[in-house]
Amino acid sequence: MAEDDAIARLARQIEATQKAERSQVGADQVARLRRRGASDLHHLCAEFCASVNRRLSDTRLELSPPEYSPEAFRESGPNLIQISSQGRQMQFAFESTPGQRASTEKFLIPYVLEGEVRTYNQQMLEHFDIRSRMIFFCVEAETVRWRFFDWRTRATGPLSGDLLLSLLEPLF
Repeated sequence: MAEDDAIARLARQIEATQKAERSQVGADQVARLRRRGASDLHHLCAEFCASVNRRLSDTRLELSPPEYSPEAFRESGPNLIQISSQGRQMQFAFESTPGQRASTEKFLIPYVLEGEVRTYNQQMLEHFDIRSRMIFFCVEAETVRWRFFDWRTRATGPLSGDLLLSLLEPLF
C-alpha cells in the first residue's frame, strides 16, 4: 500500500514536470506574465472592495496600495496587497518563482508567481491564529489565472471574489 502511494506520487510529479516543461516560455514572456499576475490580483481586490464599499454607509474597506500598475511589481522580493477595515486584515503576499521559468514544486499546475493570502483580526492575533491559503498565478496552455490551495482541506480552485468574501466574512 505504501509503495502504491509512492508510485502514484512519483507519477504525479512526472506529469507535473512534463506540464511545466511544456509551458516554459522565454524570460521576457515570464516577466510579462508576472506583471500581469500582480495587476490581475490587484484588480480582483479593487473590484471586491468597490462592490462591498457600495453597500457600506459609515465605514470602508481600504485597499493598499490603492492604485497599481504593472511597473510596480517587484521581480525580486515579496509584493504585498492588503484589504483592511476596523483592524481586520486580508493580506496577499506573493513573489516570483525562482529563475525565469514556471514551477510545479508546490502546486501541480505550472505557476510563475507564488504566495499566500492571510486573514486575521486582533482577537486572532492574540491567539496566534492567522488563517492562510496558498496562491499561485498559473500558466495552463493559453490560460493564465490565480488559483488558491488550502493545505488543511486540500481544496483548490480559482481565486475569486466569492473566495475573498468567504475569507473576510468570518473576521467581522
